[in-house]
Amino acid sequence: MGKGETAMTLLLKSPAFSQLGEIPKHYTCEGADVSPPLAWSDVPEGALSLALLVDDPDAPDPAAPKVTWVHWILYNLPPTAGALPEGIAPEALPPGTLEGLNDWNRTGYGAPCPPIGRHRYFHKLYALNTVFTSLVKPTAKELVSAIDGHVLAETELIGTYEKAGS
Repeated sequence: MGKGETAMTLLLKSPAFSQLGEIPKHYTCEGADVSPPLAWSDVPEGALSLALLVDDPDAPDPAAPKVTWVHWILYNLPPTAGALPEGIAPEALPPGTLEGLNDWNRTGYGAPCPPIGRHRYFHKLYALNTVFTSLVKPTAKELVSAIDGHVLAETELIGTYEKAGS
């Protein structure tokens, strides 16, 4: 880096909630069950694709977590896309974007629906130096394995949610 230059950091934000803020009910099983709007910036030079992994490490009970529950997997997102609108349908995903299998064993967004307590939902974004040509509907484990050694930058946005009366 030259004098006066600063390193850019991959950023992920949502107009729906702030870092460690509450995810509005609209984006949960108690609401419309649609994905929140997300926007990213400062993708590093050389990034050929992005991957998004949304998971909940507090399942089933934050007091005694047993599993990390995967809510959404996207990969081969074009780094120039910059955002995903609220409730994006599979056919409206940016060109080339593919979906992995969440823990309901289906593609697409699975809304927060914690059985007990306040859970954290990690929206993890990875800038990658590759585009995957042989991955087909990977699980989170398969995606994490595939991106190993290809991550140029990563960031996360964490939202929380607790169902009414839980």
